[in-house]
Amino acid sequence: MKNKFLLSLLLVAGGSLFSSCKEFLDYQPQGTLSSDNVKSADNADALVTAAYASLGNGEMIGPIASMWVYGSVRSDDAYKGGGGVADLEDINFYEQHNLTQPQQGGGFYHPYTWENYYKAISRANVALRSINALTDANFPLKKTRTAELRFLRGHAHFMLKMLFKYVPYVDETLSNDQILTKSNREFTNDQLWDKIGEDFQYAVDNLPVSQTQVGRANKLSAAAYLAKLRLYQAYEQDESNKVTNINKAKLQEVVKLTEMVISSGKYNLQPDFAENFLPEFDNGVESVFAVQYSINDGTTLGRLNFEDGLNYPHGAPQYGCCGFHQPSQNLANAFGTDANGLPKFDTFNDGIIDFKTATVDPRVDHTIGIDGHPYKYNAASPFSNSWVRDPGVYGFFQAMKSQQLATSSSYKKQGPFMGVSKNIDIIRYADVLLFQAEAYIELGQQALALPLINKIRARAAASTGRTKKADGTDPSNYLIKPYDAANWTQAYARKALQFERRLEFATESPRFFDLVRWGIAAETLNAYLTKEKTRRSHLSGAKFTAGRDEYLPIPQREINFTKGLYKQNVGF
Repeated sequence: MKNKFLLSLLLVAGGSLFSSCKEFLDYQPQGTLSSDNVKSADNADALVTAAYASLGNGEMIGPIASMWVYGSVRSDDAYKGGGGVADLEDINFYEQHNLTQPQQGGGFYHPYTWENYYKAISRANVALRSINALTDANFPLKKTRTAELRFLRGHAHFMLKMLFKYVPYVDETLSNDQILTKSNREFTNDQLWDKIGEDFQYAVDNLPVSQTQVGRANKLSAAAYLAKLRLYQAYEQDESNKVTNINKAKLQEVVKLTEMVISSGKYNLQPDFAENFLPEFDNGVESVFAVQYSINDGTTLGRLNFEDGLNYPHGAPQYGCCGFHQPSQNLANAFGTDANGLPKFDTFNDGIIDFKTATVDPRVDHTIGIDGHPYKYNAASPFSNSWVRDPGVYGFFQAMKSQQLATSSSYKKQGPFMGVSKNIDIIRYADVLLFQAEAYIELGQQALALPLINKIRARAAASTGRTKKADGTDPSNYLIKPYDAANWTQAYARKALQFERRLEFATESPRFFDLVRWGIAAETLNAYLTKEKTRRSHLSGAKFTAGRDEYLPIPQREINFTKGLYKQNVGF
């Protein structure tokens, strides 16, 4: 069982949907303490717990922990899935790109995600105001808990910035009236990265290397997150979202911060890739920071992740709903390997991969449900094409990483929907290795990136034990090899890094944000759509528009509420 400090305080998320910025400013979590009634260090500590809990308070229609809607379906990794384009049509709008609107959804999806992140920021700020009123003598953990709260606030602001680019920055020093004067354009793009980075830097400077309770941020998780921020910041964008420069000084910071994590020896890759996606290994050696969930904790449902609850195979009798988040043919093809066990960078998508004859990267059978292959490491119940809800629209593949078997102790069904207590990793150690590798490549030191990338590939090659069929054979013809130092130029290394990130994190949602960060979203996604339109007719009108579709629009209701103080993103 996971030793979650979150269980020390039972929380609920708040009962109504908020319709304006004003309401999240006044937001107080139901069933928790507020800054007005904190009388002791114990109660202040409970507010910190409440701030951690907010990271898991997203919902299917307002996700904040799982980014499958925003990062996977908007990329070349996955189709929306479900029962056709009209089934949760807002997600179809994201997949099509040219249908997304600022007033979209009546509060669902990106307007609701905006709201839920600011609820999380509000919880952190309430707790900070309370802790600031205590002395170090009264609350010996004051500095540590302050650093944790600033880490959590940094995470929420980072995610908002990654999704919307320009967002208002809110800290604990602001009154509600002052917050209403803060524009989402108070800071430039670079200044906003720095402002968010200040929270992570404070956490790096003031957190211990290890915490006695799992789930809490520590110095190294803060360093990893700051490295991620500096990596994003290094790709400097103009007002049209075009990458105009890669800042070498920021890349040097990435190297320094990731080296702090790597050299500590505290983290490592899980021996088997599968272990990242099974609840028994939550908070394992690869988990640098994760959203914590629980089950059978004394509450009615437990603190379960329902954000991925739409994504189980619809026709499988043990589930029954709902068939969303189906991997694309493009992604399936990307797992094919050549005679040397390496990716086919430029030709992988020329045809339709045949899993009976092609050689493939083993990670495909950890990622995609394929007819006749074990589903979620259960050889006794192989995936069946009959489980797919609408194959005529979305094909036959199904995502697997975030799903759990119905027999898992982490799984619970509530009505037609599924929830699990499996953590959602925000940063894995594989991220840290590839952050550093990317920085080295862009600094022209690609030789230093080679062993980092090959370490990831070596783990993938060793991850075939749990994917075997009932007769003990492999379901696919696995062939994966390390990259060779010969011809390891900067350009080739960049391709390898970008491909490795896709294969390692496929359907985990970083893909879209990586493409935007690298400045290749338009060219990559329009090439994908051009080919995919010949395979999937529902994409016939899809088009990615450079200078607009890199970010979601600022919710129109927030602009209306602030009487135009918030400025809309370019192109909308």
